[in-house]
Amino acid sequence: MTAAAHHHDSHGAGHGDHGAGHGSLGSYAIGFVLSVILTAIPFYMVIDGGFSRHATLLTMVILGLVQVVVHLICFLHMNFSSEGRWNVMAFIFTAIIILLVVGLSLWIIYTADTLMMPMP
Repeated sequence: MTAAAHHHDSHGAGHGDHGAGHGSLGSYAIGFVLSVILTAIPFYMVIDGGFSRHATLLTMVILGLVQVVVHLICFLHMNFSSEGRWNVMAFIFTAIIILLVVGLSLWIIYTADTLMMPMP
């Protein structure tokens, strides 16, 4: 048996057999259609101009958050199964770290700006 054949045999045993971690064509199609709809609604509201600014902004924020959830479920396959639980925990940890870095950076910049303002 050659080295290449041996490598292929040992590697191919479980390759591509990932189970629930990967989505199906149907889940990708559902995610795509939902993403298009959730993007088209705010675009229509802005282009139409017949809605109040407050309603448009509120709709954009809410549908944006819904779209984040759709992407997490349909494309990134975040779920609370035994296999997906670690991915969810890693995502939550990463989100907390990013929020801390961005939030504390903004706080530092605001404080530095306030302290550097000339006194009246």
